[in-house]
Amino acid sequence: MVIKSENKIATEGLIQQSDPPAFKGHKEYHAIMKEFDRYVGLDMMKSFVREMYAWLYLNTIREEKGLKTSRQALHMVFKGNPGTGKTTVARLIAKLLKDMNVLEKGHLLEVERADLVGEYIGHTAQKTRELVEKAMGGILFVDEAYSLARGGEKDFGKEAIDTLVKVMEDRQHNFVLILAGYPKEMDHFLQLNPGLPSRFPMVVTFPNYTSAELLEMLHQMAKERDYHISPGAVDYIQELLMISKDYERKHFSNGRFIRNLLEKAIRMQAVRLMHQDSYNQESLLTLMKVDFTKAFQKIMIE
Repeated sequence: MVIKSENKIATEGLIQQSDPPAFKGHKEYHAIMKEFDRYVGLDMMKSFVREMYAWLYLNTIREEKGLKTSRQALHMVFKGNPGTGKTTVARLIAKLLKDMNVLEKGHLLEVERADLVGEYIGHTAQKTRELVEKAMGGILFVDEAYSLARGGEKDFGKEAIDTLVKVMEDRQHNFVLILAGYPKEMDHFLQLNPGLPSRFPMVVTFPNYTSAELLEMLHQMAKERDYHISPGAVDYIQELLMISKDYERKHFSNGRFIRNLLEKAIRMQAVRLMHQDSYNQESLLTLMKVDFTKAFQKIMIE
């Protein structure tokens, strides 16, 4: 994972560390860390949020002491495959910024190309400005942002980009804009408009989940639904994850893949139990290897 900021500071291979004593009395910080603890595999993002919190807090201390503070814009780029936690982290950051009185409302407005791009000249700018107004006091999260540049010079997506750039400049401290998408596509997207890179002081790359994290996520999701996974199914899923992660390395859907696999396995179990006419508690609770095998086969043909 790499976190970059406009001041050229970069941290590679961040390792989760225990909080030093200086963080102990900060209720806003600990409230958001408690939220993070609910999710599997976001340890890297904790380091990023810790860095952001410390910077914002120190700015308030400097201001109290009459020292100069840099009111840096908080617009961000989130790069990562689907299901790596980008929307979740954006929602948690919105909450933190509200708790720290940086954002007035702290809500997250999630949009995509279809929400921003209109059907005729001028319509796109109008739609984009209206969405920005709705996001004021919170975060505007544009998923698959690179799709705004796919149509070339004559596409109305360019109008959306130009409108966002202007609003970011005019009202940069009233809301936060987060552009998100696949790493390679986002890198290309940022190169298309010379004004974009300088307006995003924070670029965060979300790593794929490890197989162990994905398996933990699967167990957690199953437990929340009152299921457990048989040992034979666990062995099969571990092999399945290794194959799937390698085969779809650049576009592996991480948590989305796990959720989809589990939901299909539950339906396959229901069909299996109907055929077996077996409805005892253990049968109802247990997801077998055959359920996940058939679930994966369905995923492959969809």
